[in-house]
Amino acid sequence: MRLLLGALGCALPLLAAAAAQRVVTLAPHLAELVCAAGACDRLVGVSVYSDYPPRVTRLPQVSDAASVNLEAVLALRPDLVLAWDGGTPSETVERLCGLGLRVEMLRVRGLDDVAAALERTGTLLGTEAAAHAAAQSYRQRLQGLRARWHGARPIRAVYQIETAPAYTVNRDSPISEAMSLCGGVNVFAGLPTLAAPVSAEAMLAARPEVVIFGGEENAAGIRTYWQRLSGAPAARLDNLYPVDANLLARAAPRVLDGVEQVCTVLDHARLRRDGHEPP
Repeated sequence: MRLLLGALGCALPLLAAAAAQRVVTLAPHLAELVCAAGACDRLVGVSVYSDYPPRVTRLPQVSDAASVNLEAVLALRPDLVLAWDGGTPSETVERLCGLGLRVEMLRVRGLDDVAAALERTGTLLGTEAAAHAAAQSYRQRLQGLRARWHGARPIRAVYQIETAPAYTVNRDSPISEAMSLCGGVNVFAGLPTLAAPVSAEAMLAARPEVVIFGGEENAAGIRTYWQRLSGAPAARLDNLYPVDANLLARAAPRVLDGVEQVCTVLDHARLRRDGHEPP
């Protein structure tokens, strides 16, 4: 039977494809989606940094962001490989397809897409009921977060990665979407690429009122960076806040935990901006 190759990976036509029993995932959020869809016991291999739920840390790691150990994948005898549409290199997908493996691409671009990805995962694994329940729960929580922070007063925000140079994200990043949900105005929304370096002069000119950064970053280094930019409102207000970057960067149900962290941080930053000390 001829395989379909392209944006969908290399998948058997849906009517002919049996529910997968042995699954390899090529990104941490894909393992989370499989488990959230009720099929954690089907996982036989995962990517580097896959750590949730904790049981996946016991599985063989067969890939990183740039490459896949093809021999290790084949040794696991998967009947489905889940790849990240937008993250897994196309050359990697082609090589897996060339080995006769069934590869499906899961595409998640924004917060609303996570529920659809859960349902698609459930279809592939034959766990539709569990996946649908997880998707519905996710949609309800997302709707609740949007309602809670609807009308929040705007605050100029930047998400910072590293310091030499500093990087940040544009409006297409889910991190930017999280800030927007909470009333944050991404001062670098117009950058031409998803993530890009920005100069200290550009940071100062953007006048952010709050800086958000991943908790795994060098917090002392970021504070030193902003001490040199003491004219920026965020520096004057000491509005520099760490969040869990893994939550925000992984397109799985726990991303909403990250969104809630961002919203709480922005609430605190507004209080400081308005002359009050946050609790």
